[in-house]
Amino acid sequence: MLAPMSVEGIDAEGVGSWFAANVPQAEPPLEFERIAGGHSNLTYSVRDSGARRWALRRPPLGKRLGSAHDMAREHKVVSALGPTPVPVPPVVGLCEDESVNEAPFYVMEFVDGPILRGLAEADAFPNEGDRRAIGERVADTLVEIHSVDPDAVGLGDLGRKEDYVARQLRRWHGQWEKSKTRELEAVDSVHERLTARIPEQGPATIVHGDYRLDNMILTPQGEVAAVVDWELCTLGDPLADVGLLMVYWAQEGDDLVALGQPATMAPGFPTRDEIRDRYAQRSGRDLSQLDFYVALGYWKLAIILEGVYARYTAGQYGKADPGVEQFARLVERLAEAADEAERGG
Repeated sequence: MLAPMSVEGIDAEGVGSWFAANVPQAEPPLEFERIAGGHSNLTYSVRDSGARRWALRRPPLGKRLGSAHDMAREHKVVSALGPTPVPVPPVVGLCEDESVNEAPFYVMEFVDGPILRGLAEADAFPNEGDRRAIGERVADTLVEIHSVDPDAVGLGDLGRKEDYVARQLRRWHGQWEKSKTRELEAVDSVHERLTARIPEQGPATIVHGDYRLDNMILTPQGEVAAVVDWELCTLGDPLADVGLLMVYWAQEGDDLVALGQPATMAPGFPTRDEIRDRYAQRSGRDLSQLDFYVALGYWKLAIILEGVYARYTAGQYGKADPGVEQFARLVERLAEAADEAERGG
């Protein structure tokens, strides 16, 4: 039996009262459990006495930086995408009253299904043909995201539509200055060189901002049940999502793997080139300058993980996991990879 009073980041009494007022079908008492995965906003499973489940999202513990942890913004995105072909969890409600749980949060229906975070989880789909189909759906779903008209779904004011890359470079370099734990020359030099040669942007689309296989919940048949973790979503250049997906899409023989041992390294998953080509074919977009966006992806991920490392060391995720110091070295390697990609290596 889960112990609701012992879950860090949840005021069981306050959240329970909010559920009583806003989720009438919930039957107390509620049980809370932190869901593994993710290093930014925190996700919890909420279960009632009738075995119904919800997912609750809240910012990291302690001090928060910028709009990345804005619950109202993330709630708005997921709510707006609900009626579109993009699969997202159904939204239940938003609480911005920080007296309830010391930070804003929002609640969704719980979408149950496999999340392929690593090689072990890939065993949920032992057939290599199923793995290939899942990989192709990752590309196809990204095309769907980039096909949504932001204005038509009420997201036209989510962000400025023009100069996305320039704004990303300014924003993330600013985040680096706020969260860095040491100086890394590569982060600053790549920032300068990318800023000097930004490709011309086409029509703005919704940009997920952290699009990868393990930010998807699958059905037992390998369909995409829901895309999650929309905290970095904005409007801008869709090729930034494609470049970052290439950074995340590890394959056998890679010298640098961005995060752990991804499921995409298992036999059967398409290669990076195959994912890129499928996206290009389905979207009709020109990917001739994709190397720029890959460099941007490595650079941005280095800064994101430096922020994670800084928050871990500050205790914002509770007790730090063993091996957290590996994050520091990974940040350095990602910055080096950004430098190499920007140089056309």
